[in-house]
Amino acid sequence: MHNLNNKTILVTGGTGSFGKKFIKKILQTNVDKVIVFSRDELKQYEMRQEFTDNRMRFFIGDVRDKDRLYRAFDGVDYVVHAAALKHVGACEYNPFEAVKTNINGAQNIVEAAIDRGVTKVIALSTDKACSPINLYGATKLASDKLFVAANSYVGDKNTSFAVVRYGNVVGSRGSVVPFFEKIKDTGTIPITDERMTRFWITLDQGVQFVIDNFDRMHGGEIFVPKIPSMKVTDLAKAIAPDCDIEFIGIRPGEKLHEAMITEDDAHRTLDMGSYYVIQPEFPWWKNEYAHGGKNIVDGFSYVSNFNEDWLSVEELRELVNKNKVVN
Repeated sequence: MHNLNNKTILVTGGTGSFGKKFIKKILQTNVDKVIVFSRDELKQYEMRQEFTDNRMRFFIGDVRDKDRLYRAFDGVDYVVHAAALKHVGACEYNPFEAVKTNINGAQNIVEAAIDRGVTKVIALSTDKACSPINLYGATKLASDKLFVAANSYVGDKNTSFAVVRYGNVVGSRGSVVPFFEKIKDTGTIPITDERMTRFWITLDQGVQFVIDNFDRMHGGEIFVPKIPSMKVTDLAKAIAPDCDIEFIGIRPGEKLHEAMITEDDAHRTLDMGSYYVIQPEFPWWKNEYAHGGKNIVDGFSYVSNFNEDWLSVEELRELVNKNKVVN
C-alpha cells in the first residue's frame, strides 16, 4: 500500500461498511490525511469515537451538493466514491432520489475532482449495473459510464477516473446475511427462487482490490475481481441449517443470477489472472494492459451461475462467521 503514503484521501459515504473497513486499512500506512464525507451526523459522531487517529477529518455533506464537494476536495489527492442509494426496493419507490444521488452525484464528483485537481478517483459499482433490470442498477450503470467518460473531459488536468465492480459483500449492512440471521429464530427462511445464485466477496477483499487498483489504473477502466459464486439456498443452510426454506417468488427488479461482464463487453475485456479489466473505447486508449493480459474470447460473459469457483455450505458458514455484519 505504499502508493497511499503521504496522500490525502477522501471517501464519500465513508461511514458505511466499505468506508469504515477501507479507512481502518489505510490508516496502517503513512497516509497524510483521511477525510470522511457523508450526510449522517450520528454515524459520523459514532465513527469519531472509534477512529481517534489525528489524521482523520469529518465533513458533513451530500454528493448532490457540488459546492460542498468543491470545499471538501481542496487539497485531496485520491477519492473513493462509495456513497449511493443502493437498496433496490427503496430506489424503485423513490426513483427521483436515486437519480439525484447515484447519477447527479456522480457528475458532481467528476466535475469537482477535475476542477479541484484530484489526481485519482475510483468509483464503486455493483454487479446490478451490468444489464440492469431495476432502477438501482440503471443508475449505477449511468454512473459507471459517467466516470469512464470523465477521462475524456479532463483536458490538460492530471485527473483520472476508474471503476471497481464486484458482487454481494459478506458483512455489509442491509445484505442478505443479517436478514437471515435476524429471522432464523422463526424457523423459516424465505428465498425468492431455489435457482438463485450470487457473486460473493468479503469486505477485506473489496477494500484491497480498490487499493490495488489505484496503482493499476490509467483512467477509464472497469476493474472486475474474480470471485466465487454461491447458491442462496446454500447460504440459508449455512446460516440456519435447522430452518425450513420457503420459496416466495422473485421480487420486482430481482434477477435469478447476476452478471459483471456481458458478451457485449467481451471484445474489450482482458483477463489479468486474478481479475478482469474492461477497457474503455477511447480513440486515445492504447491497450495499456496488453503486456500482461489475455484477450477474452467472443461470446464470453462473467455471470454468477456459470462461474468456475463455487462456495460450499461449509465454506459459506466459515465466511459468515469470520465476517460479521459491520454496524
